[in-house]
This record gives sequence, structure tokens and C-alpha cells, in this order.
Amino acid sequence: MSKIYRRVLLKVSGEALAGEQKFGINEEMTKKVAQDIKELHDHGIETAIVVGGGNFWRGRTSKDMDRATADYMGMLATVMNAMALQDALLSIGVKVKVETAIEMREIAEPYARRKAISDLEHGTVVIFGAGTGNPFFSTDTAAALRATEIDADVILLAKNIDAVYDKDPAIYPDAKKFDELTYMDIIDKDLKVMDLTAATLCKDNNIKIHVFALAEEGNLMRAVEGEKIGTIIG
Repeated sequence: MSKIYRRVLLKVSGEALAGEQKFGINEEMTKKVAQDIKELHDHGIETAIVVGGGNFWRGRTSKDMDRATADYMGMLATVMNAMALQDALLSIGVKVKVETAIEMREIAEPYARRKAISDLEHGTVVIFGAGTGNPFFSTDTAAALRATEIDADVILLAKNIDAVYDKDPAIYPDAKKFDELTYMDIIDKDLKVMDLTAATLCKDNNIKIHVFALAEEGNLMRAVEGEKIGTIIG
């Protein structure tokens, strides 16, 4: 295997873990993601993960709900996904820890940068839960922040779509697929790959982003080997 990355941060959306059922956790999909991560781990690639929570919670359900409250509820949703992924990894023999931005010691360790880096260096997969721990920031921003903190080589943005398009390909058959983009393209074209805060953080810290479809067999390893699948942003 010709790997081009030493340490990666994998961003897994909650929707990806839900699979075709669109809500909750699809056991088969979660097992597949775990097997893909195990393949990276077995090849000596230091792997950190940020999980979203959109399969359980998508923000305010009404205008009457306080935004901060809704965001904290979303953080709890990410922890549920982190625990499910941790369980799937442990069941196939992968050393893994969940570290959360909000303290909940009975089920996870509190996030500490140096501890996370030490765990990665010693062959443990680290799953970051509860986003940044602050309302008004998305898990995309959490992924960009954690990737910067742990000095990751790339953010692997695993989605339920195979690349970045200029518009939704499920609705528009003439949607244009992008093979490569710059950070400014994301911002200027408002491409919805990730929110602007996350894109700006990646730009400022020169963190490459690789967007690809999680569901396609072997895609995670192909991305790590540098194969030109999906969209590369840098």
C-alpha cells in the first residue's frame, strides 16, 4: 500500500450512519464504516473521527426553541453516534476511545489535545464527540478545529454523495461535478460542502479536504492512497 497520509481526520455525517433508513443508526452501515476504519488502522494510519448528529437531530424544530438549547441537543446526538461507532470498532478488535468536548465521564473521556495526540501515536482510534462543546458551531467546524489541533494531514469528508457539485445532482441531472476546488471556490460559489467558518479555518491552516462517498466499497482506503475519487479541496 502506498499511503500518502500519516494522520487523518475522518468526518462522518450522522446521515451516513443512518444509511437508507434516513433516521437513527443502521447497524450494517455502522459495521461497514468500522471495517473501513479498521483497514486504515491496520495499515498504521493514525485515525481520528468526528461524527455528526443529523440522523437524530437537525437543529431547532420550531422558532420558539432557543438556538443554544437546540445546538446542545445536537451535541448529545453526536455522542450517541460516537458510542455506536466505538462499539462497532471494539467488536472487531480495534483500540478506540471516545473523547467529548462536554464532560460526561461515565461514558467517555473529556477531550484534551495532548492526550488525543498521544492516543493516536500509540495506535488508538480517537472519536471526538459533542462537536466543539459550544453552541452556534457545526460539526464541520469541529472537524476543522480538531484537525488543526492534532496536526492532521487531511480531512476525509465522508458523505452520502460521491463528490462536490454546483447544485444538487439528485434534483438537477445537469449538475456539474468538481474534481478539484480551492478553499475560495467553496466560499465564493457557496457550494455547501461545509459551513463558511469551517472552510475558513481549513484555508487559514492549509488543511486539505477530500470529499467522497462513504457507501462505496473501498473508498476510504482509495482516498488515503491518493486516488482521485470525489473532490479534493486545497
